[in-house]
Amino acid sequence: MGGESITQSCSAQNEGAGAVIKLGEVIMILDLHRQGLTVSAIARELGIDRKTVRKCIARGLEPPVYGPRKPRQRRIDPFVPYLRERVMAYPGLTGRRLLRELRERGYEGGYTAVTDLLREIRPVPLPTFEVRFETPPGDQAQVDFAQFQVQFTDEPAVTRIVWLFSFVLGFSRLIWARFVLHQDMQTVLRCHMAAFEAIGGILHEILYDRMKTAVIGDAGGSIVYNRALVDFARHYGFQPKACRPYRAKTKGKVERPYRYIREDFFLARSFRNLDDLNAQLRHWLDTVANPRLHATTQRVVNDAFAEEKVHLKMLPLAANRLTRPRTQPS
Repeated sequence: MGGESITQSCSAQNEGAGAVIKLGEVIMILDLHRQGLTVSAIARELGIDRKTVRKCIARGLEPPVYGPRKPRQRRIDPFVPYLRERVMAYPGLTGRRLLRELRERGYEGGYTAVTDLLREIRPVPLPTFEVRFETPPGDQAQVDFAQFQVQFTDEPAVTRIVWLFSFVLGFSRLIWARFVLHQDMQTVLRCHMAAFEAIGGILHEILYDRMKTAVIGDAGGSIVYNRALVDFARHYGFQPKACRPYRAKTKGKVERPYRYIREDFFLARSFRNLDDLNAQLRHWLDTVANPRLHATTQRVVNDAFAEEKVHLKMLPLAANRLTRPRTQPS
């Protein structure tokens, strides 16, 4: 911006003159004053009111004063009410989930604008200290159940408890999951079989929480596994391993995906029935969870799984007899 377009606050409006002069005129007034011209002479020379000339000489050269800029509307602004409503109803919704919802509603801004706004809307959770461990490709998967409550639209008056069986590969973080109605051993084994078929192989070991379908108890300091699980593991060629008591962090690759699935998939959705719930879950796993860039490994989950898959052991030719009667978990 050129100097001639900047105004100087030497107006004499309170004294009867309404002129607001430019910076260049102020400089000329001060220069003529230094040359010895009187106020009247400077006023005649420049065609400016004498009171204005006198005021400029008294103030001298001041830095220009800029008014506040009118705030520009951000791309996220029209969507602020929607985000506030969603976060109030479902505080656990992730930024990525909300970004997808905003995209469907025409938002063209970036992810950072969404997360910045979310930090203003909801409190930041306190950080927790966590020791991480990594496993080689094909070495380990982690399994557990988590409880969910759901009202299917086919029976809206009934609140049902369903269980999410989650199978997470330790190296790639690939998630295979399915909702079931029971936690019995037959259901557990059928879910294992379905997971093995889906990933196309077997891991060296599978880590379990101390759930009753996997671990019966301790005997002389040694873990006693459910006999049916031991036979199943022998048939498929993997080693069952129980999570150490009171050390849930050793199974963090499953514990964290449960929260991820609950917040990014399950919340704020409706499901007709169990089949519809699992169909929507499979679609979410295929289009959101497994194609994502994993925050810890900084790799795309599917890309890491492509590297891990070649390290999996082959599936046995014959199905395990415990799972032959039924092919779908109840």
